[in-house]
Amino acid sequence: MRIFCILSGMQILFISATRIGDCVLSTGLLSHLIEQHPGAAFTVAAGPAAAPLFASMPGLERVIVLRKAGAMGHWVHLWSQCVARRWDIVIDLRRSAIAWMLRAGERRVLGRPAAPMHRVEMLASTIGLSHAPPAPVCWTGPQDDAAAAALVPKGGPVLAIGAAANWPGKQWRAANFADLAARLTGAGGILPGARVAVLAAAGERGQVEPLLAAVPADRVLDLVGRTGLPVAAAVLRQCDFFVGNDSGLMHMAAAAGIPTLGLFGPSHTTHYAPWGPRAAWVRTAKTYAELVGGPGYDHRTTGTLMDSLVVDSVETAARDLWRRVTDAQGQA
Repeated sequence: MRIFCILSGMQILFISATRIGDCVLSTGLLSHLIEQHPGAAFTVAAGPAAAPLFASMPGLERVIVLRKAGAMGHWVHLWSQCVARRWDIVIDLRRSAIAWMLRAGERRVLGRPAAPMHRVEMLASTIGLSHAPPAPVCWTGPQDDAAAAALVPKGGPVLAIGAAANWPGKQWRAANFADLAARLTGAGGILPGARVAVLAAAGERGQVEPLLAAVPADRVLDLVGRTGLPVAAAVLRQCDFFVGNDSGLMHMAAAAGIPTLGLFGPSHTTHYAPWGPRAAWVRTAKTYAELVGGPGYDHRTTGTLMDSLVVDSVETAARDLWRRVTDAQGQA
């Protein structure tokens, strides 16, 4: 059932998430709204880390950066920035009270699903599309594409690796990534002779340094701290395969449309597996329940919980995904 009529000149407020991964997953819903409302002016509210994702989206009028503040100050700030306008549609994925404190023709607030579902499906349920959720996208501008071309010049295939994660428990060891990269780019690998692009934020260099040191100097592309989010998306489009921890970068790779293998342990694939027909995941031998919540567990300080995921398993999953993608291309 179609919920929104197609009009032009509409004003739409889209309140997205704080974390990068959740914001990436919300872009499918936002892209759908853009298609259904040509000419609409969009205001997007998002956390500071994720806000650059929306810089090149069609129809963007403004991005409001929601910086966490005490006494709900960030919500007061958002309200003050939006209260003077009458909105045609307010989409609130944060379940705040803001949608009900603004003048709006329609309000759509993310509900709580009755059964477990993927985050993409849950977000789509906000406008009644959980049965056919629109896939996440990555928006880039010409300047981002040019920067990516300079960082990853033409010259053969590229394996992209996201070896960092936002908390220690989700980090597969860098030495494992180095072993995997050698296998996948070796003579019998899926990308023989490929360059290896290592992407991470500047503050994550310590997590990926052993991987950078292990890849031959003539084949490593050290992109740590060298890409903002839109440039990272453009870089990923120039790569042939991505493998990495459950992270915002993993979701960006899947949204960019390249074969994407996500590594999981102390997070739920039901909710956060990479989305799309060219994506797959592999998880630890230990279940989520076995990894999370044990004595002394604290996601802020507990070290890696990924050690029951062995390199052999990840290599097999990578080969399986590559075979599936190449077979599909051959049949197209």
